[in-house]
Amino acid sequence: MHIVVCIKQVPDSAQIRVHPVTNTIMRQGVPTIINPYDLFSLEEALRLRDKFGGEVTVVTMGPPMADASLRKCLTFGADRAVLLTDRFFAGSDTLATSYALSYLIKKVGEEWGAPDIIFCGKQTIDGDTAQVGPGIAKRLNLLQLTYISKIDEFDLAKREITLQRRAEGGIQVLKTKLPCLVTMLEGTNDMRRGSIEDALRGARSEIVTWSAAEAGIPDLALCGLRGSPTIVKKVFAPAPRDEKAFQIDVQDKSANDISEALIAEINQRQPGLEQDIQKLAAGF
Repeated sequence: MHIVVCIKQVPDSAQIRVHPVTNTIMRQGVPTIINPYDLFSLEEALRLRDKFGGEVTVVTMGPPMADASLRKCLTFGADRAVLLTDRFFAGSDTLATSYALSYLIKKVGEEWGAPDIIFCGKQTIDGDTAQVGPGIAKRLNLLQLTYISKIDEFDLAKREITLQRRAEGGIQVLKTKLPCLVTMLEGTNDMRRGSIEDALRGARSEIVTWSAAEAGIPDLALCGLRGSPTIVKKVFAPAPRDEKAFQIDVQDKSANDISEALIAEINQRQPGLEQDIQKLAAGF
């Protein structure tokens, strides 16, 4: 079994600043991290690998410095890491990114076997679009299962997978054939620490690095800024809110009394909320 995990190196959102004059994100001096949502996908891939065998390949597209995030994935236990880096990719939006990554995954499949599952995080913290995973699935003609909260069953012999998908109003249980693309929700698992052996291997391993030509990308006009129809008109920091937190005084500190006082306060501040909840509950 071969599993491919797509990750992205992103600026640490806790330290991002917006320029007061140009209203653009100031990336200089901001540390980078692995997109947190991608770690849930990586852990799920490693769990399947540990249980059913096979290999996990982690891929990303980015500048040469993105190899640090790939090496971190190796320390968690991934088998290999591949970096797609080229100046042609600068300024890529989600459309251009999914185009380049789809060819990268095809090349990975040619080198180490076609992937049975491709894992992505549900979205990235710098873009928050949740479009790259579905875009890859569309370009590779794969079944896509998004916002997955749990994998219930995995039958490698029958090449079937059963998953739980979080949807508005409840949980959907989905069953599909392999290969497929899965985007994992946050909080679905806990990322492992990685063994000392994996840490040493990650430090010593070679990161496979390919350019656009080496990955077999046929049309560079569809990459980078030229291939990105998205236009960012303005980036700005949200205005501070005037509302302040309010305190509820409860004589009895039991959980029941605190809950009742909180619900009563919410209903008082939002008069129509209780009726809306009752109507929604009546529909089930």
